[in-house]
Amino acid sequence: MTTVIDGKQVAASVIDAVKTASQALQDETGVKTGLAVVIVGNDPASHAYVSAKSRMAKECGFTSVQHTLSEETTQEELAALVQTLNKDESLHGILVQLPLPKHLNSDSIIQSILPEKDVDGLHVVNAGKVATGDLDGGLVSCTPAGAMVFVRRTHGEDLSGLNAVVIGRSNLFGKPMAQLLLAANATVTVAHSRTKDLPGVCRGADILVAAVGRPQMVKADWVKPGATVIDVGINRIAAPERGEGKFRLVGDVAFAECAEVAEVITPVPGGVGPMTIAMLMANTVIAAYRKAGKKAPKF
Repeated sequence: MTTVIDGKQVAASVIDAVKTASQALQDETGVKTGLAVVIVGNDPASHAYVSAKSRMAKECGFTSVQHTLSEETTQEELAALVQTLNKDESLHGILVQLPLPKHLNSDSIIQSILPEKDVDGLHVVNAGKVATGDLDGGLVSCTPAGAMVFVRRTHGEDLSGLNAVVIGRSNLFGKPMAQLLLAANATVTVAHSRTKDLPGVCRGADILVAAVGRPQMVKADWVKPGATVIDVGINRIAAPERGEGKFRLVGDVAFAECAEVAEVITPVPGGVGPMTIAMLMANTVIAAYRKAGKKAPKF
């Protein structure tokens, strides 16, 4: 029987642990964990994400601050706000919602956030710490961190002897995911659009992680029988059966057929997605513990 991972359930268990850790820190030191979320412009999807993040921060017992800026905000104004948040001792995490409007340079804004407050894990210092295996010193990008929770709960902390294949080499996901698997002693292959015989490479994987943004690309004959398949893709495809102009969400994995072969698989939606916000909350409480000079909890 294939196990379909319930991402919402796992995310809820992480959130419970975050609430406990946040309360314990406040009881012990008087420090209340603080998260600032910045959004620029009118993108409806971004506003929905930010509302969910702010709501979850409040649920976790954090001080939750939201800055909503107009589409016309200049680079200088946004940079000045980040500097103000950097200096605010009550805030342990700063998140600037991406994508920013086209006239703004998002990279320089992300790199201006203090690395110890960069709860998205996108600063080059945090990326470098993950790349060098310093997982206790930096903050890990939320989506790979969430995918790794699934891997650990399936295979344990030590992945010695297991082959992992990550399809996708993005800085946001593919590279940090590969580094996390490597740090857990897996033998890791990073595959991508230029990889020769991609199905053959994937067939060797005990753990197969797909993050390429191509709907249902991974077919059943790409999957080793008994493998763990983590689907990070989220793609909208036409669903005429639901009515004219309707869409549905699918991953990078052809779920129904791959579920026949895999032993463990994540669905889309309801798999990795819910973990991203949960790990953002985890990073924020980790940052608060470090600022207070306390040993940060593991999630």
